[in-house]
Amino acid sequence: MKPVRILVVDDENVVREGFVTILSLQPDMEVVGEAQDGIQAVQVARKTKPDVVLLDMRMPKQDGLETIPKLKQLLPDIRILVLTSFAESDRVYQAIKSGALGYLLKDATRNQLLEAIRDVADGKASLLPSIAMKVIHEIDHPEELSYTADPLTPRELEVLRLIARGMSNKEIATALFVNDRTVAKHVSSILEKLQLANRTQAALYANREGLAGPQEKTKK
Repeated sequence: MKPVRILVVDDENVVREGFVTILSLQPDMEVVGEAQDGIQAVQVARKTKPDVVLLDMRMPKQDGLETIPKLKQLLPDIRILVLTSFAESDRVYQAIKSGALGYLLKDATRNQLLEAIRDVADGKASLLPSIAMKVIHEIDHPEELSYTADPLTPRELEVLRLIARGMSNKEIATALFVNDRTVAKHVSSILEKLQLANRTQAALYANREGLAGPQEKTKK
């Protein structure tokens, strides 16, 4: 397998260099670039096309919240893991809403960091339980996240449950005996119907609604 290509973005040199050192020791990871603010992050991402961006939230010139949509516009398939010292629920929610797939505090352990990067690289949401509760609290607005006139189909509900269990599109396809493209279409339909920005929000929604229980594998 090719190593996960990572761009590390943090305005504090010592912190950024520490992350680079940790990640460089992992055989399945490769640091392809560094940046000290959001503007530089977009420039480096354009040149290096990383798989994952480890992104600080508070930076001069252009902070993380401003940078996330710019990165997603530049590279739609890029996976963003926010790493910050702060856990304000509104900032967490805005980061996820803007397209971040994970949100981790800087006091996380090395193993938590590495696991979060691997999960995000695989397309899985990565939120510590304490962070997830903040986001759930922030998005708990039924008028904004209710079902539309088109309810989810039984198959879409199956896909949503498996998303909530942290499964990638490929894993869901295997579980439901369909191809990856079919799963991708279901995921897009789920996000549109529930008015959600990404699969992280979908997973949180499913957990909040009690939809993430055990799901048996069934053939289409």
